[in-house]
Amino acid sequence: MTMIHQRKNGAGVSALPTWFHQEIPDAGRVRAMKSLLGAQALTTVCEHARCPNMGQCWGRGVATFMILGSVCTRQCRFCAVEGGSPGAVDPREPVRVAQTVCELGLKYVVITSVTRDDLPDAGVGQFIQTMMEIRTRRPDVKIELLVPDCSGRSDLVRAIAEARPDVLGHNVDMVKRLFSTVRPRADYLRSLNVLRMINDFDPTLLVKSGFMVGLGETEDEIEDLMKDLKAVGCDMLTIGQYLAPTQGARHVPVRRFVAPQVFERYQAQALALGFRHVFSGPLVRSSYLAESSYQSCVVQDGSRT
Repeated sequence: MTMIHQRKNGAGVSALPTWFHQEIPDAGRVRAMKSLLGAQALTTVCEHARCPNMGQCWGRGVATFMILGSVCTRQCRFCAVEGGSPGAVDPREPVRVAQTVCELGLKYVVITSVTRDDLPDAGVGQFIQTMMEIRTRRPDVKIELLVPDCSGRSDLVRAIAEARPDVLGHNVDMVKRLFSTVRPRADYLRSLNVLRMINDFDPTLLVKSGFMVGLGETEDEIEDLMKDLKAVGCDMLTIGQYLAPTQGARHVPVRRFVAPQVFERYQAQALALGFRHVFSGPLVRSSYLAESSYQSCVVQDGSRT
């Protein structure tokens, strides 16, 4: 295997490279967005996952809704979301999300959640109800769901596939070897099987996944991961740079910063494997510019509109 090396400082690499610099967003629009979400008591992955694109997206009036609370039953060592014992599911949350979608005038919505291993249905019912509330008010809105692994249960995966979101995604997040140390309560093969089941239950659905680089993976492992995702029917792929939420022991350090031209190479590799759309870059996250990724696939296949 070919290992990619980067100058390091202690356990991880040094300060952010220059290509992470971004324009200052519209402060007024960001404040308005924060106020609206706060008034509806809604959670976004933008805030809780410390997304580097939050200012840019909020400045455009776009956010990724995170339902089922802000506490995850898992504590993966790459994630900023708090781990612990979540509270009860809020039955009014789907209505508040739908109302906010209407107030923002969104045409494309991304909904994700924390992992809720404590719930009998792993939170699938809340996803479906949220979609129903949005479609009742705005049937023209396109909806992308980014779901946890549903405990690997085929009945839950089938239920969410049969609800027919416009895009149904589940992130593998990293190469197989790193799961045992970074995602010990998740399972690489289980995640692949979730994607396979989505495609089996409804081959017309656009299936999406994503992963990060910079955790110590090799080039061969990245290629193997892309081949595995394509083999289970993944249509859309995002590849981004891992950024450690903290410098403490809970989170694994960044092992390398991948240059933009390397991300371009990954994109070319993935497209050569047959993915319908690939978004690859240092600041790319699974929901970043999600509407444009969807539209790219629609242009290729007008039947999925």
